[in-house]
Amino acid sequence: MPIMWDDNLSSPRDTFVTHLECSMTGERYKADRLHGLSRAGWPLLVRYDLGGVRRVLTPQALSLRPMDLWRYRELLPVRDSRNIATLGETATPVVALPAAGKRLGLDTLLVKDEGRLPTGSFKARGLCMAVSMAKELGVTKIAMPTNGNAGAALAAYGSRAGIETVVLCPEDTPEINVREIAARGARVYRVNGLIDECGKIVAEGAEAGEWFDLSTLKEPYRIEGKKTMGIELAEQLGWEVPDVIFYPTGGGTGLIGMWKAFAELESLGFIARKRPRMVAVQAEGCAPIVKAFEQGEEHAPRWEGAHTVAAGIRVPKAIGDFLILRAVRESGGFAMAVSDAELRASVDEAVRVDGLLLCPEGGATLAACRKALEQGLIRSSDRVVLFNCATGLKYPMSDQSRHLDRHAPVDHSAL
Repeated sequence: MPIMWDDNLSSPRDTFVTHLECSMTGERYKADRLHGLSRAGWPLLVRYDLGGVRRVLTPQALSLRPMDLWRYRELLPVRDSRNIATLGETATPVVALPAAGKRLGLDTLLVKDEGRLPTGSFKARGLCMAVSMAKELGVTKIAMPTNGNAGAALAAYGSRAGIETVVLCPEDTPEINVREIAARGARVYRVNGLIDECGKIVAEGAEAGEWFDLSTLKEPYRIEGKKTMGIELAEQLGWEVPDVIFYPTGGGTGLIGMWKAFAELESLGFIARKRPRMVAVQAEGCAPIVKAFEQGEEHAPRWEGAHTVAAGIRVPKAIGDFLILRAVRESGGFAMAVSDAELRASVDEAVRVDGLLLCPEGGATLAACRKALEQGLIRSSDRVVLFNCATGLKYPMSDQSRHLDRHAPVDHSAL
């Protein structure tokens, strides 16, 4: 029989969630109930009966399914497919950067281009899952802080699920992001503060019973959506993981999620024991994870005066800081900061020599890759994957056009 476009949504699939677990203390919580943080105040992680998954899910079975995020439903938390809020979360391509790689002296330089997702960024992965679970658990109103792309994804999936959404963003959030959030159906407010200060207002409203707080890692399910980046990447590489992953890190949900995905895939026998070295990339103007990594700390104090053109990684304080640092250290990876000038130059280089328009955060990963190679932290023979977290079309571009007068003589050879 032919594979139908909606097989992953309409075909019956077993579910294997067993419980939730505090990421710090290990305390267990019942599944299928609405949870925020653990009683100790830390993010919750979803756990599965991986033995049960192993009996029904194989790489061959996956190969017969449509290439979208929901192909991995046995490793996802939504029980009832009727609660899935989807806008067509297709598998994003792995794109080679041969010219940029040659310039750096790397044998293999690849980009996982998350800008192809429905709302133009990897936030679609986490928010489609979090909103689907909110619908399944009876939530009717959600609020969250954002630097732009997460708010747009929340608004889109909230509209899809019929859930009311309120979004708070720093007042200097790019105009295109603010307008997109409103266009997609949320009530959006500009706040005279940074994202963590927006988050404080959201938390106060949740405490007062006005809405459910869907801030990064304050609910358990965004990680589950983001972990599909790791599963999908491994599948696209023939169930082999790359040597190094450079990931733009703000709240760090994707890095944490991918590390969780690789552990689950190894338990299932889909991948060998080898794991990628995880590199947390930040901007020099907001680098709390880098500072904590270099100082050997488990937690990262709030970064004062945070500033960078890469708004997606301008997160002064991440609640999952210890999970980010744990993944980086367990993998033998590292954390690295780059300047705004370096990330801008890398965006320009990638599009000019390889035709791929990176977002500023994606440019940061290319800049970090260059520095890591120069410092001997990675080898030229390493297979390297950069994560481009959003389409570069959402960001301002300089006008480099020139005027041509059609009424005057045209020197075609000079054009």
